[in-house]
Amino acid sequence: MIRSSYSGRRRRKDGGFTFVEVLAAMLFMAIVIPVAVQGIALANRAGVIAERKTVAAQLADSFLTELVVTETWQNQPGSGTFPGIHREYEWRLEQRNWDIDPLIYLEVQVAFTVQAQEHLVRTSTLIEEPEE
Repeated sequence: MIRSSYSGRRRRKDGGFTFVEVLAAMLFMAIVIPVAVQGIALANRAGVIAERKTVAAQLADSFLTELVVTETWQNQPGSGTFPGIHREYEWRLEQRNWDIDPLIYLEVQVAFTVQAQEHLVRTSTLIEEPEE
């Protein structure tokens, strides 16, 4: 008589998962899903900050160029906000004498907030002191 190697074992007829396999899969998903969601949120925040920094740099550069070209930097208040769609961007103008030559150092800082954290972009230039 020929005996099969499976004679003492019960053969599984269903193709389903065991309870232990389901629990292991659920535990794995409970660890992986929060980490993946946090990674996506972090990447999204970094993208928003990068986009707003680009806009802030363009605003600062064009505002500083306008002040220098129109020579209105002397009459400008120290801070304000941009009009229209850029209301959430605040600007500050700082000016001081340059130590080396008779020049004026102008700096425009543009601040914006992302998720309750303030970010700042600066641009600056040197101009000749105005003749009186």
